[in-house]
Amino acid sequence: MNKNLKKNLMVRIRKAIAGLVVAVVAATFLQVLAFRFFNPPFTVNMVYEKAIAARKKMPFKPRSYEWKDLGQISPYLRQAVLASEDQRFMCHHGFDFREIKNALGDIITCKGFRGASTITMQTARSLFLPSSRTLVRKLAEAWYTVMIELLWNKKRILEMYLNTVDWGRANVGAQAAARAYFSCDTKELTAEQAALLAAILPSPHKWSAVTPGPHVRQRQRRILKQMKNMPVLKE
Repeated sequence: MNKNLKKNLMVRIRKAIAGLVVAVVAATFLQVLAFRFFNPPFTVNMVYEKAIAARKKMPFKPRSYEWKDLGQISPYLRQAVLASEDQRFMCHHGFDFREIKNALGDIITCKGFRGASTITMQTARSLFLPSSRTLVRKLAEAWYTVMIELLWNKKRILEMYLNTVDWGRANVGAQAAARAYFSCDTKELTAEQAALLAAILPSPHKWSAVTPGPHVRQRQRRILKQMKNMPVLKE
């Protein structure tokens, strides 16, 4: 291959890569912008799980999912989730660097591993991305987090999180969880019930809100104490 052909090839490759990057940025930007105004009929992970089950020829239980506006969700649950998952939600811009620093410190000092994901990061993960654990997904999660904080306000982020988070037992979102665990609408949840739902969020497929063990009860009590310090975001 002569120098001119090689040079032209490299130019084409660089243009192709640049075009792909621009297309991805534009597509994700428009995707996040659209969900600022429209409620999702489903999440990417719901589709992903169904596709995986079909490929592996495994039985698949359809996910229970019903959208509720923020004003239709118990204020206790709003406070409980903030107390449990992201107490500095109103202060950060998607990434809680203080919590990340603390989590890294625990790993270095062998105190164990704990997550440092914010509600914004978890929203990016639950709405736009599959549940696979890969480096590409983590990078995509960070990118979507930036876009979400740029285009949505905090009320919309919390509303989206409460409607798309996995609450275990094939229940997606607050309404499905309230129905499944307490046979009521999410607006009717008491402070104790809301704290219990928030308590199982870190591991909803392992911990139970129906038959909570000592650890979940301990988390519930801690969340109840911290809820009074959390804001009630109103629609």
